[in-house]
Amino acid sequence: MSTSDPRQEPGFGVYVHWPFCLAKCPYCDFNSHVRHGGVDEARFIAAYRREIAHMAAIAPGRTVTSVFFGGGTPSLMAPATVGAVLEAIAGAWTVAPGAEVTLEANPTSVEAERFRGYRAAGVNRVSLGVQAMNDTDLKKLGRMHTVAEAMAAVDIAARSFERYSFDLIYARPDQTPADWSAELDAAIARAAEHLSLYQLTIEPDTVYERLVAAGKLIPMPDEEARVLFDVTRETCEKRGLPAYEISNHARPGAESRHNLVYWRYGEYAGIGPGAHGRLVDPDGQRLALAAERQPEMWLTTVEMEGHGLVETQPLGAEEQGDEYLLMGLRLNEGIDVERFRALRGRPIDAERIRSLTEEGLIERVGNRVRVTRDGFALLDAVVADLAA
Repeated sequence: MSTSDPRQEPGFGVYVHWPFCLAKCPYCDFNSHVRHGGVDEARFIAAYRREIAHMAAIAPGRTVTSVFFGGGTPSLMAPATVGAVLEAIAGAWTVAPGAEVTLEANPTSVEAERFRGYRAAGVNRVSLGVQAMNDTDLKKLGRMHTVAEAMAAVDIAARSFERYSFDLIYARPDQTPADWSAELDAAIARAAEHLSLYQLTIEPDTVYERLVAAGKLIPMPDEEARVLFDVTRETCEKRGLPAYEISNHARPGAESRHNLVYWRYGEYAGIGPGAHGRLVDPDGQRLALAAERQPEMWLTTVEMEGHGLVETQPLGAEEQGDEYLLMGLRLNEGIDVERFRALRGRPIDAERIRSLTEEGLIERVGNRVRVTRDGFALLDAVVADLAA
């Protein structure tokens, strides 16, 4: 790959999954679990160390450009646990100077002293799960914090870290464009550099799915959600946080480097229960890896086998091309058609590019294909068409 274009150098990331939360949110389909009896963090540290060593044996000699502690609620971890995991990562691979180290936090678990501990452990960026800027909707979303508590957490983050972000969910039932616009304005006023703005979706096996099935929750119709998507794009662009990915907005240069590793189809090691990874082994084979989801079963498996993997699947050329399209077309920068050709073993069909361009859904910019604003509303269909 060319070294002249940084977009072609995705970097190497490490994702660490902490699977525990204080409560399960009704919309959440992530691998998260509630354990009222507490968690044996020392046992998890030992397991993380072993799985990191296993991943380093699969993909040796890498330079880590980003680490992301996700969940679950990683801010329930003791700072010493975070420090031990980072120490293990540094022992397994080289960590680049200035590597981005992000930790997700919920406002209910944010304390100034704990944040100072994370900073001392090596975390240099936090991502806060605010989710809504009014208390009524926070209750509907099953969140355990108020807006005041969330903004206090944002203030602590701003004092503790140079880089921070927070999340909001829009297209909530009965939310109007005016409501969302006002909420966005309030959020942008508190966001230094980055916002993640997700459209509410009804995921399988969630409380929300059961409420919809029972007629107790009516999702926002697609055409109304599209209006809010447009409000999101226009408002953030005007306020200096343009979209660089379908759901993520940042001031130029403040993009999440770790997430860019995923979307640019780089390599990343997934550590912990339910974590996924994409690594290239010493033979040059790209592997799809997935770990056991149930935390206690993952622990036992790692202690017995040295890792918690339940899937190590070699990816063929067609699968790699499809994944590159699926991830890369989420980005405003789009994909490099030559990299697609190298991964897939054939070019994208020129007639499909021409047809989608005429429909106004994609555009060709030099050696890249990118989705237009209209195209993002139909992203799944655009990806499927180009992959066919």
